[in-house]
Amino acid sequence: MKVGTKSVLFGAHCFFIHPWFVAFAWWKLYGFPFDPRLWVAFFVHDLGYFGKSNMDGEEGEAHPYWGACLMGFLFGKRWFDFTLYHSRFLSKRNGAHYSRLCVADKLAICLTPAWLYLPMVRATGEINEYMKDAARNSNGQIAVQDSQKKWYADVQVYVRNWVEQHKDLKADTWTPQNRHAVTETGVWK
Repeated sequence: MKVGTKSVLFGAHCFFIHPWFVAFAWWKLYGFPFDPRLWVAFFVHDLGYFGKSNMDGEEGEAHPYWGACLMGFLFGKRWFDFTLYHSRFLSKRNGAHYSRLCVADKLAICLTPAWLYLPMVRATGEINEYMKDAARNSNGQIAVQDSQKKWYADVQVYVRNWVEQHKDLKADTWTPQNRHAVTETGVWK
């Protein structure tokens, strides 16, 4: 089973756990999500990881398209963009602005307790890719760690700071723009 599929079934993007943390993050940032379209977005935005062989590589980075296409079909172009640009890297690559869903999705990482998150990403193996790529994905703000607990604590600090700076949708100067695939599975350099 591919790592993306495992992530959606029982990992960081678990279809029956992660959306609740995104909803809670939205509530903290923007108020209670009364619009039912938001709830659909919370539940479908990461389903595109299903069948992907990596999480942060070229293939994994394309994961928002599945949920965005569904949202666009159901609710129109505005919701397509809202869901597609929950990825700050994809937003950068496409020259688009990230959405509020991006901010809530990032804050969800901070709200997910280590006692829940770490066993899930260990079980899927996705933690190996996340830890390996942390320094690159944070422009060096997250140091390479041997300790998974320390790594996750550092990720939460970095992401909380990103959210604080970007919750009002100001320009994202933190996210690196130029990434190049260096392996046959599309993992980025």
